[in-house]
Amino acid sequence: MNRLDAKQGNAASALEPAWIGLPGMSRDADPRQLGFKAANLLRMAQLDLPVPQGFVLGTAGCTAYLADPAAFRPQLQAALERGLTVLEGACQLGFGAARRPLLVSVRSGAPVSMPGMLDTILNVGLCDTALPGLLRLTGNPRLVWDAYRRLIQQFAEVVHGVAAAAFRAATEQACHQAGIDDPRLLDFHALRELTGSYQAIYREAVGADFPQAPRTQLAQAAEAVYASWRSPRAQAFRRLNGIADELGTAVTVQRMVFGNAGGTSGAGVGFTRDPARGTPQLYLDFLFNAQGEDVVSGRFRAHDSQRLAEYLPAVQHELQDIANRLEAAFGDVQDFEFTVENGRLFMLQTRRAKRTPWAALRIAVDRVSEGRLKPREALAQLQGIDLDALEEQVLEQAPAALASGVAAGIGIVSGHIALDLAEVDALNAAGRPALLVRPDIATEDIAGIAAAAGILTAQGSRTAHAAVVARQLGKVCIVGCECLSIDRAAHCIRFGEQSFQAGDELTLDTSTDGIARVFAGRLQLIRHKPLAWLAEVERWRQAQPA
Repeated sequence: MNRLDAKQGNAASALEPAWIGLPGMSRDADPRQLGFKAANLLRMAQLDLPVPQGFVLGTAGCTAYLADPAAFRPQLQAALERGLTVLEGACQLGFGAARRPLLVSVRSGAPVSMPGMLDTILNVGLCDTALPGLLRLTGNPRLVWDAYRRLIQQFAEVVHGVAAAAFRAATEQACHQAGIDDPRLLDFHALRELTGSYQAIYREAVGADFPQAPRTQLAQAAEAVYASWRSPRAQAFRRLNGIADELGTAVTVQRMVFGNAGGTSGAGVGFTRDPARGTPQLYLDFLFNAQGEDVVSGRFRAHDSQRLAEYLPAVQHELQDIANRLEAAFGDVQDFEFTVENGRLFMLQTRRAKRTPWAALRIAVDRVSEGRLKPREALAQLQGIDLDALEEQVLEQAPAALASGVAAGIGIVSGHIALDLAEVDALNAAGRPALLVRPDIATEDIAGIAAAAGILTAQGSRTAHAAVVARQLGKVCIVGCECLSIDRAAHCIRFGEQSFQAGDELTLDTSTDGIARVFAGRLQLIRHKPLAWLAEVERWRQAQPA
């Protein structure tokens, strides 16, 4: 057997679906083969947490696909068909069927955490034939047309690399005609018209109609997920974090659950503890009547746990219970994604939470005190963090703030306004710290996030994938600064009536718990060290055997 045949043989065995919440579900979940997302979904299903049913095609398939897509395509299609057959039987639905249609999500999942760097496509299987059946099944025409327009846009962007600009312009036009500023408020008549506009945009950009064969959609979506391993943002993230290019991603296919089903539905991201400050409280972002990509994309400002508790108290209570169970089962603070469909909670992901060094220290001290962690385990979790360099910053004197927003990372930083990566690089080359100022925070900005001293955005949520990356990199980050506008033509930004040119200096302050503020100019700081926590860590070290 030659080397290529051997690789294809390994890939073929790896493409035997692993089941999530289905008969024959594996008890062993190897992240190297299934990716961390699917491995952790399996563990959550084993804990009897509410996880949508589905199947996984392993990471070895990614390597084989990227080596020779045409040769590997028949094996991939056969594996998808095997998975669909079992999933359809369990759900008593038919994939893309006219009467009782099954729709699926197609998600990536590497053996290491790469938040937002790989691709996902939702609502796969929806087509003209399935529309009437989904309308009968859900009784919700708004959901159906919203899901269809989302699928067309995501499919165009992920599978064909079509820019989002034309779709966003069409959405803005629909909102303008309806007299609203949020597409979640569009009724089904407007969404049906918007879907037609999306189909026309797709046809013009791709040179073909949107595919009406559900299995064609699924196969192309799976290939696009594998191909996203080589996307520029994924490669940049791997370089920043020293991740091997050979690992590849798995493909996870799950039954769709709909956060866009109405006022008792939504999507969210949560942390079992505050990843910026480390405080022991549930840290949530939630959008009502939305799908998961709305939260993690960085384009919308989300609600926190107080709003969720006010309107869906049973869901909030269940999430708190699940957060406690996740920490106990996985032995560390978790970052999780979830969807609520008509008041029913579903868990879509969990992983070890990225956190600031300050939060890492606070969390380690608290978890030892709570009896959840042994001192030697806490010391191991703190390895690689320069504890002596940790300090809390506060402003010596705080003038009137220009604006406020949502803190996505802890600290204070002063720097010069930069509107794109080129300006960040130019300021850095001149020895001047740069603040990247953007309309929203997206994973496509990963290089700019890494190079900037701080990030300021007009939109977005603190749990957006790019905000998570910024926090992991130790960047001061303010999102959702709603009075901020950016005028690229004039090369300036505005806070209401006050204008600042690119290159002007600002200070970003996220040091006050729950409040993020923007100030003009460079301000003086006072610094404090977390002496009590550091003393506790030193006591652990002294107590360790020599």
